[in-house]
Amino acid sequence: MNQRRTLLIAGLASVVTLAGCAGPQVSDYVQQKPLLELDRYFNGRVLAHGIFQKRDGAVARRFTVVMDCHWEGNQGVLDEHFSYSDGSTERRVWRLTKHADGRYTGRADDVVGEAQGQTSGNAFRWNYTLRLPVDGSVYEVQFDDWMFLMDDRVMLNRATMSKFGIRLGEVLLSFTKV
Repeated sequence: MNQRRTLLIAGLASVVTLAGCAGPQVSDYVQQKPLLELDRYFNGRVLAHGIFQKRDGAVARRFTVVMDCHWEGNQGVLDEHFSYSDGSTERRVWRLTKHADGRYTGRADDVVGEAQGQTSGNAFRWNYTLRLPVDGSVYEVQFDDWMFLMDDRVMLNRATMSKFGIRLGEVLLSFTKV
């Protein structure tokens, strides 16, 4: 009986684990409008307002971002200036490359390796590893970003931050083209 219970629990854990891996794909949004073209949206000045929520849902940080963006051909630069509610500031400069079929790659000084992204319909999914300084230490954390174009001016972004597959929290952002 004890062995049966162990097998049942192991089987249920496997099902739960596999179900957790099944999630939306960017291609699920291919019919959604308006069509998101990153090089058109992130061109010029964009403002963003956001929060970071810990795993329990508590808001740990609030921030604004002023982005100056420009493209030349298939090469883009997103120059982000962060201002946090505690008075601290940060800057990240993304260098993006637009590829065929809606794919994008990107690099920034605090990003490990190359970020990978894909647009489809009104959606963009962006995955990367960020070097995140916390209390004098630097941690490498994974981001799974989902962006959804709402109209010509507004885009919403929800990013899940994790380490070793464990969800640490979420970043919620609202972008507005100026």
